[in-house]
Amino acid sequence: MKVLTVVRHAVLATIAASLLSGCAAFERIKNIGQPPPLAAVDNPTARPGYKPVQMPMPAAQPASYNPNSLWRNGSRAFFKDQRAHQIGDILTVKVNITDKANIDNETKRSRDNTEDSGVTNFFGKQKLPVLNSALTTRLFTADSKSSSDGKGSVNRQEALSTNVAGVVTQVLPNGNLVIEGRQEIRVNFEIRELIVAGVVRPEDIESDNTIDSNKIAQARIAYGGRGQIMDVQQQRYGQQVMDVILPF
Repeated sequence: MKVLTVVRHAVLATIAASLLSGCAAFERIKNIGQPPPLAAVDNPTARPGYKPVQMPMPAAQPASYNPNSLWRNGSRAFFKDQRAHQIGDILTVKVNITDKANIDNETKRSRDNTEDSGVTNFFGKQKLPVLNSALTTRLFTADSKSSSDGKGSVNRQEALSTNVAGVVTQVLPNGNLVIEGRQEIRVNFEIRELIVAGVVRPEDIESDNTIDSNKIAQARIAYGGRGQIMDVQQQRYGQQVMDVILPF
């Protein structure tokens, strides 16, 4: 009965997935021979699900003014600071990621148990009462053996070096800047997409209006692609559904 229920759910899920993917499949058929379209340039704060960043802030401090002074508070020069400092300003994020990890673990366990109980007489008699049969020399015997061998290894090496321009989407009460940058590059029938988002300190922005990615707090960096090559590398939606549903 449980097997029939699992099979029924698998069939229903497959049908639902087929119906949901119908529009996507029709769109792909319509775009055969055409390059994948680029996403429209839009306002990040107007996207569905966008939420302003809220973080613990220190107590507000009153601004100090210096009359007849050529030096502005927070300025690094006598002239206007060209670094990003308000909503809508643009700065360049230098993405430099070098990640390397080598992990190799192995765990072994084994256990061997034997239980043997011998009986030579039953209350002084060599035969069982009523049955009048001889006693077995082994009344209880049990053997058990268990072993496990687990191995795991990780060998990862990733490197990414590129630049992307980001936009200041929010200024936090303590002066930190929330930034987000998106970049799409289309080569033939493949689109490469780079997304960078996080919180930066104005002091970490260099004089040429750039900042390293390792100085971004709450950094979210995504690098991927879409197009014909990625389509071939992905499993078909039916196989993905069955991989999730099937218990074996």
